[in-house]
Amino acid sequence: MSSAKAKSGWKGEEPRVEAATAVSVVSFTSMPFACLKSLRDRWRCSSSVPEAFVFVTCVLCYVNSLWCGFVFDDMSAVRDNKDLRPQTPLSHLIWNDFWGTPMHKEQSHKSYRPLCVLTFRLNYALHQLEPMGYHLVNMVLHGVVCVLYQRFCKLFSSANASFVAALLFAVHPIHTEAVTGVVGRAETFCATFFLIAFLSYFRCTKQKKGIGWKYLFGSGLSMTAAMLCKEQGVTVVTLCFVYEIFIVQKLKLTDLLHPYESLVKNRLAPCLRDAFVRCLFLFVWTMCLLVARVNIMGAQLPVFTRFDNPASVAPTPTRQLTYNHLLAINGWLLLFPFNLCCDWTMGTIPLVDGIWDSRNLATVAFFLLMVLLALVAFLSDTRRGRLVLVSLTLLVFPFLPASNLFFPVGFVIAERILYIPSMGFCLLVSQGIFVLAQRKSLKKLIWAAFVVMIVVHATKTVIRNRDWESEYTIFMAGLRVNQRNAKLFNNVGHALESQGQFEDALVYFRKAVSVQPDDIGAHINVGRTFNNLKLYKQAEDAYVRAKSLLPRPRPGEPYQARVAPNHLNVFLNLANLVARNESRLAEADALYRQAISMRSDYTQAYINRGDVLIKMNRTKEAQEVYEKALQYDSSNPDIYYNLGVVFLEQGKSSQALAYLNKALEYDPDHQQALMNSAILIQESGNVDLRKTAYDRLLKLMQRDRLNERIYFNLGMLAMDDGDLENAEEWFKNAVQLKKDFRSALFNLALLLSDARRPLEAAPFLTQLLKHHPDHVKGLILLGDIYINHIKDLDSAQKCYEKILELDSQNVQGLHNLCVVFVERSDLVAAEQCLVKAHHLAPDEEYIQRHLKIVRARLHRQRLHSETGKPVSRAAAATLTTSAGQQQKPLS
Repeated sequence: MSSAKAKSGWKGEEPRVEAATAVSVVSFTSMPFACLKSLRDRWRCSSSVPEAFVFVTCVLCYVNSLWCGFVFDDMSAVRDNKDLRPQTPLSHLIWNDFWGTPMHKEQSHKSYRPLCVLTFRLNYALHQLEPMGYHLVNMVLHGVVCVLYQRFCKLFSSANASFVAALLFAVHPIHTEAVTGVVGRAETFCATFFLIAFLSYFRCTKQKKGIGWKYLFGSGLSMTAAMLCKEQGVTVVTLCFVYEIFIVQKLKLTDLLHPYESLVKNRLAPCLRDAFVRCLFLFVWTMCLLVARVNIMGAQLPVFTRFDNPASVAPTPTRQLTYNHLLAINGWLLLFPFNLCCDWTMGTIPLVDGIWDSRNLATVAFFLLMVLLALVAFLSDTRRGRLVLVSLTLLVFPFLPASNLFFPVGFVIAERILYIPSMGFCLLVSQGIFVLAQRKSLKKLIWAAFVVMIVVHATKTVIRNRDWESEYTIFMAGLRVNQRNAKLFNNVGHALESQGQFEDALVYFRKAVSVQPDDIGAHINVGRTFNNLKLYKQAEDAYVRAKSLLPRPRPGEPYQARVAPNHLNVFLNLANLVARNESRLAEADALYRQAISMRSDYTQAYINRGDVLIKMNRTKEAQEVYEKALQYDSSNPDIYYNLGVVFLEQGKSSQALAYLNKALEYDPDHQQALMNSAILIQESGNVDLRKTAYDRLLKLMQRDRLNERIYFNLGMLAMDDGDLENAEEWFKNAVQLKKDFRSALFNLALLLSDARRPLEAAPFLTQLLKHHPDHVKGLILLGDIYINHIKDLDSAQKCYEKILELDSQNVQGLHNLCVVFVERSDLVAAEQCLVKAHHLAPDEEYIQRHLKIVRARLHRQRLHSETGKPVSRAAAATLTTSAGQQQKPLS
């Protein structure tokens, strides 16, 4: 194919845009790259080869993301989102936001993406919280989007130019947040349906007769799906309108300015009538979607703080100048995506204070470029002009919902927002490359530059993926390019804090305070870290400082609308710290009440206040507080669990078990409810529920094999069932995990003693008394073994004397000491000892019997000494220790 022919595709008679399968005749023979030459003939035969190449390129760029974990927003949207759990009804996905918060609540971000959450739920059903599966889906979705995008580009450009655009889109580093970050699935999933919606609309415009209802309905359904993945999905309707009006119907702007002359006088040709019906259908469909969306969010905008978006609270004209400057920065990130950051909030981008700020020049340059492109799009009646028009539509309209121009959003810049707009950018770049490559003097240079750009972008993407490996790596990567954002310092501190590195975390939290002195969250973090370091005075000072930064209430204005919910945590943290001192419980209660007065639906404040009321023995009030909390959050398992604790404190075991079971209905993995309900069942002696107790403890053991309490309670269940072999094994596991486990050591020793293995029990009793020398029952049991099995009367005597030091009124210890005297044949001391024991417990029959035996022996001794005759053996009697009379304690 000659190069002359190749140029005619651009300079001569242009092919109709409707030829969706047209293949560009631009030749690669002049390219210096052998790999591109070898692919030329194959691509002419099949479009699947370049699409496969683009897909494989996606995989190569993002395969290292599979080993990344959950970071940043993934924690709230995936790890902590209860809507992913199988026990949560699917209906919750309809009424809750992206983060699992009910849409009607003020603290909801109003991000409504149920389809995306559904895919997270499917991931969870397959492999729970294993991150690789989530990242794999994201990577595949990005590949699918790239293939669909390449097909989309072929509608307006040559196959080769479409390949260039798709390849650039596949490797562009700006997409790492949308692809490597798990929450970015909202972008990729939305983009998938976005493109399907337009491709369906394209098909319906190609119907020779009629409107093409089948494809039109398909477009509407796909647009709905796109919107249910992310809000900007609805903007595909603007792309459909622009395509229908300016490309299919070839109308001009002037035609739209004078619709009567353009449409009515032409008597609405059939094609225009069909176009009008299609546009009207999509318009009505879109309005229905928007009305439903507004209704679901309760016609309320989300509440964000000035830290999330400082410009949103800035005065005029600072707010407008800053918002417009942010458009230029987003454009720069598309053009030069190398200083990337996961968080652009707070002071990352200083406000544009006035018209003399030099940064306004960048804003002006950006708008001049956009105006220039708009002129080319609307004034050029060529294929190139139509391509620019489509590119601008893709670039502008999907970005508008996040632009701050219509309503404030909860961020300054978010790289993932540029996922769909970057499609327009890549299409413009590919067009520019082919235009410049038409010049022979620049052709080799342009293609060489393109290859270098692809390689550099792909390399940057692979390197950037590594930043998303963990919370620490992603936020440290942000700090390398952004030192003005206190949130980044806070998040590095959180990452270190989660690893137990409190002193290192404190350094970053204090740095956050120095960067943003009025950041309430940073002061809270400092206080919490001091608390973890057991520096309680410094912690309280930090909390008091944070509390002083809260805004003051204004008359007639709801206070909660001006305070971020997480900032009210200062009351909880301060109250929890104060409650360490029992003399300050009332002060802690006052702090909780203050927090509740600021937000009546502040559930955690109710929960914590109930805990304090229980400590103050005001269980009835605690019950009322928890029941009040249920009015605001009837599906909170912690509230049901705490109500169970209240009824347990009141001695109402059946009601307590009912509430613990209710907590497990909402959260089958609630560890405290599993543990305490199993203990309650074991203590109740209900045989029918013992299997349930076993199952719950075994479930806990699967999740935490290092919890000694699980093994201990399994041992208690087995012991009650008479399964001594397993009980012994469970107790030994508990003791192995915790050498000083008081209850496990004693019950293990008791089990061995009852099994006629006293010598095996003795070492465990010795270990028990080493850590707990005041364990009276352990002393009694060990003394019994010394007397009856080891025959070490001195050691036995020390055990019983130790008991009497701890409790001089202990009848059992005193009686067993009497037995030691008898074994030594010191009957006088034994009689005195038993008399004292009888005085302490006059109704104990065994003491009376043993006293009679001792007195009888004394009497026979006196007779023997007087008569010299031996005492009959039949008249002799024995005394035993009372260790066998004790019961197995539970603790």
